[in-house]
Amino acid sequence: MEFRYILAGQSLTLDADKCVGCLMCREVCPHNVFSFAEGKACIAHRGRCMECGACARNCPVGALTVTSGVGCTAAVIGGLLKGGEPNCDCDCGTAQSKKVRCC
Repeated sequence: MEFRYILAGQSLTLDADKCVGCLMCREVCPHNVFSFAEGKACIAHRGRCMECGACARNCPVGALTVTSGVGCTAAVIGGLLKGGEPNCDCDCGTAQSKKVRCC
């Protein structure tokens, strides 16, 4: 039996104390990861994050951090469970072909 596992998990973090509620993260996120509550952004769908870094690069106050290279967590896990190629449908090929780095 071959065991496969993911060395790192989702790397997206949001410092709510720094967030000013500008919603730039929600505007630039291609997978609709963020929502808005009580005047601040919040991570509503963490598993959708493809770790492209658009949110962190566009946050005017540095409230978001992302470590690129982990990949689309949900797609990688789903692909491994189904025995197929992990693919997050973001037009970048398979996560395996990019060594579990998607986008």
